[in-house]
Amino acid sequence: MPPPVQIAFKRIGEPKVGENGYLGFTPGREEVHKADILVQHDVEIIVRDGARLYVDIYRPAGSDEKIPAVLSWSFYGKKYSALDMLPICVWKCCVTDKMLSGLEKFEGLDPAHWCPRGYAIVSVDSRGAGNSDGQIAVMGTQDAEDGFDVVEAIAKMDWCNGNIGMAGNSALAISQWNIAAQQPPSLKAIAPWEGMDDIYREQFCRGGWFSMSNFDLIAKAIVRGQPNAGLEDLEEMYRRKPAGSAFWEDKRIDMKKIKCPVYIRGSEVSALHTMGSIRGWMEIPHDQKWIHWGSTQEWYELYGQPESNDELQKYFDRFLKNKKNDWESTPRLSWSLLQFGDRPAIEHVLIEDFPVPNTDYKEFYLSPDNKLVDKPLSSLQKLTYDSEQHLSFAIFTKTFDKPTSLLGLPKAILYVSCADTSRDDFTVFIILRKLDKNGKTLYHLNFPIEATPVKSIDDIPEKEMASLNLFSGATGILRASHREIDESKSIHPQFPFHPHKRQQKLGPNEIVKLEIGIWAMGVHYDAGESISVRIGGQYPSIAEFTSFSGPRPEHELNRGEHIIHSGPDHPSRIILPFVEVNV
Repeated sequence: MPPPVQIAFKRIGEPKVGENGYLGFTPGREEVHKADILVQHDVEIIVRDGARLYVDIYRPAGSDEKIPAVLSWSFYGKKYSALDMLPICVWKCCVTDKMLSGLEKFEGLDPAHWCPRGYAIVSVDSRGAGNSDGQIAVMGTQDAEDGFDVVEAIAKMDWCNGNIGMAGNSALAISQWNIAAQQPPSLKAIAPWEGMDDIYREQFCRGGWFSMSNFDLIAKAIVRGQPNAGLEDLEEMYRRKPAGSAFWEDKRIDMKKIKCPVYIRGSEVSALHTMGSIRGWMEIPHDQKWIHWGSTQEWYELYGQPESNDELQKYFDRFLKNKKNDWESTPRLSWSLLQFGDRPAIEHVLIEDFPVPNTDYKEFYLSPDNKLVDKPLSSLQKLTYDSEQHLSFAIFTKTFDKPTSLLGLPKAILYVSCADTSRDDFTVFIILRKLDKNGKTLYHLNFPIEATPVKSIDDIPEKEMASLNLFSGATGILRASHREIDESKSIHPQFPFHPHKRQQKLGPNEIVKLEIGIWAMGVHYDAGESISVRIGGQYPSIAEFTSFSGPRPEHELNRGEHIIHSGPDHPSRIILPFVEVNV
């Protein structure tokens, strides 16, 4: 059952014919679409509390063979397609219209490609979305229980062979973690590609710092429901209880409960999903799991790289059709090492596990000459930045004298205070940038250069620089009052778990120790290239989308100068994961 807490909802727009692919409510209507696909519109499924959810079913026409189904689950609208979404993105994420049929639910599999392969694709309007009953839950127990009921209902339909899978990116990946943890018997395999699994720690409140990220855009432009429907108001729920809330605790998925086979795709270039993919790999308690770590933007990977769907078919053929193919010979962990600049990533690096066994975690101390040094400082140094300025950083650099690969979980341990004695809290941001041999700061391009309209990253106009097409580097965030750690729940010593159950406010000039887990990285450096550690008071990477939300309240903002203390009693440092891999 959902958590015992009153949830705030915000109003959403009603579906309108012609908007976001909506064709009207037509339960019972069937038609044969292009490529001989039978479409059943607005099929009703009643879940355990009596609520009616509606799904569209796409399956091969004119066949009596029982086939498996793959569910596409989100509240984005079951006819809201990639053709609707991608035009608002830079370069349409390099996905051309001819790559899509328009039948696909956005971020889900395209029935025009999958029905001919012998699969049914089921697009779901989750609770509260479209014409489905109720209020829209963002992850959590209510959504997961609905998913259990829909999986089992589809498995019993007369055309289905009883085997259900789930696939898709982002929201459609998050729902897979959530539903699979309920262990529906007919859910035989999932393929979460780029999906977070804790929306407090990975999207809305990273390190205790609240941001609406891209969600206000989604709420205003995409989500639609009936006149009495609403969407969980996450900003209001944070205002009511910024720490220690049963509401947020219900939205961290227990990955140890997932028993079915799992094929994960993830990357560090995602601004949202990196650590969900990592925790999934590390905590799922069985060996029927695979992870492919990529270097391209997730929608391009799903729609613009046919080979990714071919590999996914082999996986589903094995577990949904019980074919004795060679899927089990697929490498368990295939990784990418980013090189940044106009150089493509080094792909298909095979590693034994993540983190890589025998990783050499080296400590580097923050020096006043802006260097990372390998020995603690002999005297106390105070290193500062203006926390109110986006381009004000304390910067520390390490140049590599030989080819070097950093792959794993970096961590910073900082001793920090705020010069403004009126502030009882502050937030610290860290980003790891790469520099070329001439000291130029680099970006990674999230698409193959030949798929883009430019010949070099340097050719990209500033207005077209976005997190969808450019990756700056791995980041870490922590609010000082949320510094408490529960080691029993940390996935690794390099990535501390902050319970966020209480706020420990600071006294004037108080120096606090912050252990900041930085999101996973995989970067290769040639001799002469450098890593630049940048510490500041504002979000340091490219925003995912323009925010529709209002400014944060004054008490949550950084003010004044922050002081990093580095010395014998305050060994501020960063720990980096050095590995030996074949590149």
